[in-house]
Amino acid sequence: MRRSQCIVSSNKKTTGIKTLLPRFQAFLWCLVFSSRFLSAEGLAIFMGLLKVGVPKSWDDSKKDLDYIRKAGVRQFVSTYNRVKDFKGDELLWGDEIEYGIFHMDHNAKKVRLSLRAKEIMDELNRKETLHSQIVEGCNWVPEYGAWMVEATPDRPYTGYTTDLLRVERNMRLRRKRMLTVLSEEEVAPTISSFFMLGAQGDDGTIPSTTVGGPVTESEYISDGIINPHPRFGTLTANIRQRRGSKVNIRVPLFRDTRTPEYIDFEPPKGSEIPEEMRSDETCRASIHMDAMAFGMGCCCLQITFQAKDIEESRFIYDQLAVMAPIMMALTASTPILKGRLADTDARWGIISESVDCRTLAERGREDPDAPYEDYNRKGQRRIYKSRYDSISTYIYQGVLSLKDEKSTGLANRVLNIYNDIPVPIDEDSYKQLRDAGIDPALAQHVAHLFIRDPLVVFNGAVEEVDDDTQTEHWESIQSTNWQSVRWKPPPPRNSPNDPHIGWRTEFRSMELQLTDFENAAFTAFIVLLTRVILTFDLNLYIPMSRVDANMQRAHSRNSAAKGKFFFRRHMAPLQEGDDGYGVNSEENSFEEMTMNEIMNGKGDHFPGLIVLILAYLDHINCDKVTLKRLENYLTFIAKRATGELVTPATWMRNFVRNHPAYEQDSILSDEIAYDLMIACRDIGQGKLHVPELLGDNIIDPITSEGAYDVKLDSKRVQNDRILDLLRQYTKRKSFSAHGAMNVGDA
Repeated sequence: MRRSQCIVSSNKKTTGIKTLLPRFQAFLWCLVFSSRFLSAEGLAIFMGLLKVGVPKSWDDSKKDLDYIRKAGVRQFVSTYNRVKDFKGDELLWGDEIEYGIFHMDHNAKKVRLSLRAKEIMDELNRKETLHSQIVEGCNWVPEYGAWMVEATPDRPYTGYTTDLLRVERNMRLRRKRMLTVLSEEEVAPTISSFFMLGAQGDDGTIPSTTVGGPVTESEYISDGIINPHPRFGTLTANIRQRRGSKVNIRVPLFRDTRTPEYIDFEPPKGSEIPEEMRSDETCRASIHMDAMAFGMGCCCLQITFQAKDIEESRFIYDQLAVMAPIMMALTASTPILKGRLADTDARWGIISESVDCRTLAERGREDPDAPYEDYNRKGQRRIYKSRYDSISTYIYQGVLSLKDEKSTGLANRVLNIYNDIPVPIDEDSYKQLRDAGIDPALAQHVAHLFIRDPLVVFNGAVEEVDDDTQTEHWESIQSTNWQSVRWKPPPPRNSPNDPHIGWRTEFRSMELQLTDFENAAFTAFIVLLTRVILTFDLNLYIPMSRVDANMQRAHSRNSAAKGKFFFRRHMAPLQEGDDGYGVNSEENSFEEMTMNEIMNGKGDHFPGLIVLILAYLDHINCDKVTLKRLENYLTFIAKRATGELVTPATWMRNFVRNHPAYEQDSILSDEIAYDLMIACRDIGQGKLHVPELLGDNIIDPITSEGAYDVKLDSKRVQNDRILDLLRQYTKRKSFSAHGAMNVGDA
């Protein structure tokens, strides 16, 4: 096998980090297997699909909630029994990027939402169909906002190192193809959130919309900005109705020298999001938002992996859960909300609050309206997190590399130590799962998901759903638990022609970057990190309480350069005797580290994740061309971790504060927002180089030219057309310089 075709290995049976023996396990790809993923439909199933149907109102849905929960567990058990023995699936993976589309009023220097997403998406997919025979393609699907489109590669990437180079090419292709369908007044930079959402009243969209409406009842945004697909509006309304009030999003406001809210107000100390600022309705020094669109209107970068079997998928789920806050801080790009500078850099808490459907009692407050007859546990069980939050429990039963049966007791003890936060579960679901033979760790995970009520119920799709062959009710709960990592069982195959899809893990925390280079760098990093974890049998476990603490710290302003995060000191696999109480007790197994230390190493005991990845690439004998590009990516990430290069959030904040129209009041004027949007577009398209953001990495310019391959057509052309073509050619300066040619009498 040529070096350029080396497979990204994940064989756990290695000698370990210290020896790095160059054992290379080559898995030959079966062409029949890989061809099953060659369609856009195949990747859509791989990444997730929207259901088509007519949803019920919340009041009409209530009577179905209990049935759907119980049926959802039955469907999971049926699926589990059908696919639990899947073995040997190869690494397949893909990324998702969400684009916002914005209208630029160049005369007024004002940027608004462009609500043409469906029209643009339909045109993009029409063009994809026309060019479906081309090797590299894109897939375009709806997103929450009527100004948003999500894009993926049209087929998953494989386990070869050369596919790591395809990522940036495909991301550039997506941007290029997006440019072909935008008007001259439209832009679609890869930014995490629209700076002015909710700050422009009735003048914030093209075409114009009126603030408010029966779905959101918002004071700031219009129902008209929600994607017309019935799922999105129904989710929005039902979250509000189940909660009993509009969502209440409060983000600390950045304090500048003339910020009016701070003139006579002293905010709570500390840069983390204080609990009182997340709930106090009267807090003046915060940015207030009141609708799901403020959260689900954020864009991000997500990656889904197919594991070789269920055990590997669960193991990777746990390890990536530890990485979720680390990568969110390193990719932070959300410093502006509702036309104000925030004192945070990341989107996660905003989205978490934007879909928080918990009743007052479930949030731990007095609830005069409780009990709620049709809700799970009558809406009175204490639930500690929103539906959109970090995970609450590890799920890998084997715990690290201990595989023999005698390790079961140790595994359970260690798992209990790591799972050190309250994990409310639906007791009936847990019993149902355990009675069906599901192990305790996985049963707890599923039963924790099922403390939630389903939010969208479709007419004719309740008792009519076959629990043995369909997973609709399982997905109605699973897909509305938006956690930092998502564990995804294989979907049903309703036809022999449906693609085979294995056990998957989705990494969901990373923020969107301004350039395809950055997005590709972080994508490649996470893919390689999963291979390193598996191949070197690494152990990243820390107590779940520390993961939650890291999630809060990751929101802090400039946390990538100035923050510290809990991380494991020794990543070697757990050994017999390490039961959490001995020499390697849990209090000694982790410490606070800077981002630089996590990525680039600390002393002699911690090599750093980037060093491990480079060692792994040497271990698999990566080809020189691929290695050179990957080293560029890793060097870029290493420099961002040191603070030598800034995050997009820091760059945006500095752009605003250095703008000549800025008045040191934490407010973005329309002019500032316009100029920032132009700069974001130009950076992404390679028109503007920002050394503090990208270092010496130059982005090749991206235009709509060459977005689709041109066929070498051989259809006959009429003589008149030939003459026209020749005349046009002879008018070119380059031709005239070499002498004239008379084609009039040709």
